[in-house]
This record gives sequence, structure tokens and C-alpha cells, in this order.
Amino acid sequence: MIIVITKPDFFEGEVEQCIALLGSGRADVIHIRKPGASESEVKQLICALPKELYSRLVLHDHHHLALKYGLRGIHLNSRNPERLQGFDGTVSVSCHSIAELAERKREKFDYLSLSPIFDSISKVGYKAAFTSEELEDARSKGIIDSRVMALGGVTFNRVKEVLEMGFGGAMILGDAWK
Repeated sequence: MIIVITKPDFFEGEVEQCIALLGSGRADVIHIRKPGASESEVKQLICALPKELYSRLVLHDHHHLALKYGLRGIHLNSRNPERLQGFDGTVSVSCHSIAELAERKREKFDYLSLSPIFDSISKVGYKAAFTSEELEDARSKGIIDSRVMALGGVTFNRVKEVLEMGFGGAMILGDAWK
């Protein structure tokens, strides 16, 4: 699975780029991550997208809009750590250490991300946090598996590499919006 995460800020042509990414097959899902955005701004972005794409959208903020518009899922984070009551779509979460990943896998998540796998493209100075040996060890123990997505410095050209590392897919931010 290839998941693209939106840039944190809105920009001209964003709707068209989201449609193109999903329509071209470069992305299976788009995570709408706009940490500083108001509910109204997120709603405006959702409503600007074709309804047939709603089943491929996941929200990081204003989770109740996922229920209102029948979106694919919600992503839990430090701003929104609680599951949405009555929501039966996918629920995902980010992890930043192998220990945290192992712990969170005990909970019922459709998928989890682990980051940063490589040096970040979008965050200056955000370096890879794991050695290849640590990642291989986590894979051999079943901590990294098909439910875990690689995040952090992942490009479209590295998707095959992360799949070979045992991840179930990739989450791409910087490379998607260049």
C-alpha cells in the first residue's frame, strides 16, 4: 500500500494533485494531515475532492468529519489520541520507536507507521532512527510486518526497498509534493 500524506499547509493546486495521485495509481490512500487547520478548512478540502475518492481519504484532525463524510479512516496522534465513537472505518497510528511499535501492535489498529526509516525529505535534520540490523531484528520478531508502513524519507523510488525490508507499504510526504 502506498499512502501519501498531505503537506501541513494548504497550497494552490492541492486538490488537483490529490486527484492526480489517486487517479494515476501512485497513491492508494491520502492522509489529510493539516495540524494547524480549522475544521472549516479541512471540510473545504474534503468537499473540493470528488465523492468517489472519499473511501481513500484518512483524517489526522477533526476526526468527526470522517464519520460525517464516510471517509476511509482516521489516524490517531498526540493532538487526537482517542478513537472516534461510532466510526467503523480504518484506524491507524504513528510510532517512533520499535518498542512503541511492539506495544501499539497489541491494540486494534488497521495499520501503524514507523518513522523515521530514512533521513527525512520534508523535515530538515530529521535523520533515520534505526539501523538496518535493528529493522531486520524487528522483522524477524514479527514486529515489522504487513500492517506496518515505513515513514520518513520514503520516496516512490524506495517503495520496493521498504517492501523488501518487510513493511506492508510506504507513507510518503516530501517526495509526493516536490
